[in-house]
Formats: sequence, structure tokens, C-alpha cells
Amino acid sequence: MKRIWSNKYVLIVNAISIMVAFLTHFPELITLSNPYSADGLSFPGMHWADVGNEVLFTYLSLLFLFFLNEAVFRFNSDMVSIGWKKVVCSFVLTWVVSNLLGKCFVYLHQHFDVPAIDAMLHHYLHPLRDFLITCIVTGSCYFFHQNRKSRKMLLENQQLRMENVINQYEALKSQLNPHMLFNSLNTLYLLIRESPDKARHYLEELSRVMRYTLQDNEAHSVTLREEMEFVQSYMYLLQVRYEENLQFDIRIHPELMSRKLPPMALQLLVENAVKHNEISNRRPLTVSVIAEGDTVEVSNPLQPKRGGSAGMGIGLANLAKRYQLLYKKDIIVKEENHRFAVILPLI
Repeated sequence: MKRIWSNKYVLIVNAISIMVAFLTHFPELITLSNPYSADGLSFPGMHWADVGNEVLFTYLSLLFLFFLNEAVFRFNSDMVSIGWKKVVCSFVLTWVVSNLLGKCFVYLHQHFDVPAIDAMLHHYLHPLRDFLITCIVTGSCYFFHQNRKSRKMLLENQQLRMENVINQYEALKSQLNPHMLFNSLNTLYLLIRESPDKARHYLEELSRVMRYTLQDNEAHSVTLREEMEFVQSYMYLLQVRYEENLQFDIRIHPELMSRKLPPMALQLLVENAVKHNEISNRRPLTVSVIAEGDTVEVSNPLQPKRGGSAGMGIGLANLAKRYQLLYKKDIIVKEENHRFAVILPLI
């Protein structure tokens, strides 16, 4: 894609250079086609070789100015921010270099007999042509940069929407699969028989989980407070199922509650901890959620299920991709001292 864009950029630059080279010498070309016109008096003794050399020199100068701006200011890069200061610097540099190139061409004409136009009017028009060429080169470069930047943003937004759809699909698949529904409904059935009040509370928490999962959330970020309200409902469902064998250690500074992160990020990490580790009377599990500084960490001791699969890591890969697209930040996954931890930046 980069090679195709580079070729496209070169083609556009060449097309602009050719067009401007001919247009800036349009009066001379008209005079040559009709030497008996009134303009013929303004450009006396002019020949096709003179005008051809002028057009060729203007074309080559434009190419040089375009690629000079690209080399110095990197207008063709979407990784560079171009503000008004850089545009002004580009304008000044282009004008100065254009003027110097013109003087070089005059020097070649006077000392090496390179064909060129000697008419006084032509020399008077040079400052105006330098100004127009400078405006065209700087304006075109800035337009290329903005166009490339907007194309990149559009592509990233499309990728982000796609990642969001994948995330919602994975969440739905995780929450609404028959196994999860069977366990939840079976637990609810037992609670109805044993403790109607507790069953009512369990149903309320299950409803919160389903509503948060199924809601049409077009926002790509949620506050830590919103995410934790959902996660605590999800934790309650898990604790009713596993009873004392599953515990949660939550330590979050209140001032961090307004920070943001992708929706269902913490739920995914809690779900992974429960899914891939043994939880029993023999080996209870404690999942820690600790937020401090600019990060939140979800960790648990490593106690893999017997005969269990480690999984493909699709959820973590999807979460890492969303962080890159949304915030240009990376998540940290580490495994040390028999503990597994994932650290998420808080925005």
C-alpha cells in the first residue's frame, strides 16, 4: 500500500509540475504561436528553444521543490504533525530556493549560452511566478498531507469499528453460550428453592450483566466506574456459583474512577482467570483487581485446570488491538512468580 501511494504521489507531483510549467509560460507560448500579435512586441527575438528551455527548467525546479519539501518537512508522512509554523517555514524555504534556482538559470544562460528568454517583461514576471510557484508547491504539499492523514484516520476508524464488532461478538458468544446460560439458570433455580430473596438479588445482577453486554454501545471508551459496576455484578454471579472457592481482591483509588478504558476490558480478564484456572475446595482462587497510578492490573495465581486448554488468546489479542487503535498504547501481559497478570493503561 505504501509503494502504491508513493507511486501515486510521484505521478500527481509530475502532473502538477508539467501543468504549472506550461501555464506559467502561457503568454510566451501564445506569442510564439502568433508572432505578429501585440504580445510579440513584449517578447522580441524569442524562439521555441528559449521557451522550451524555460518550460523544462520550471518543470525540473518544481520537482526539486516538491521533493525538497518532502525531505525537509515530510509532508508525505502521516506520522508527522504539520502545523501552521511548518507551513510558513515551507513557504519561506520554497520561495528562497525557487528564487535561487531562477538566478542559477540566468547564470547558465549568460555564461554558458543556455537558450533562455531575454525579454525585459519576462524578467519582470519572475518574482510573480516565483510567488505563484511557491503557493502551489506549499499548498499542494499541505493538501497531500491532510488528505493522507484523513485517509489514515478513516482507515483506523473502520478498523476500530470492526474490532468493536468482533469484541461485541466475542462478548455475546461468551455470555450467551448454552453452558453459561445453563449454569446461571441452574443456580437461579436452586436459589429460588433455597433462598427466594437471594434469588431475586441474583436475578437483578444477572439482568445487569446481560443489559451491559447487549446494549448498543457505540462509545469506544467507558469510565472505570461504569466498567467496575458491571464487573462487580459479573463477579457476584461467579461467586454465587463457586461460593467460598472464588474470592476477589479489589483495590481502586477513588480518583481513578473517572479514567477511561475500552468497554468489557476488565470483564474479559476476570473471565479468563476463571476460565483457565482450577477453582475448587482444594485450590481456591483469588483474583486481584488493583488500580493505581495510570494503570489497572488484573492478576491471579497460576493453577491451570487438569487437561484444560490454554486457549488461543483471541480475547487478549483483540483487547491489545483496541488499545492500539483507540489510544496508541500497549497492554502488558506478564507471567512471573507463579502469577499471571495483565496491566491496562487508564486514559
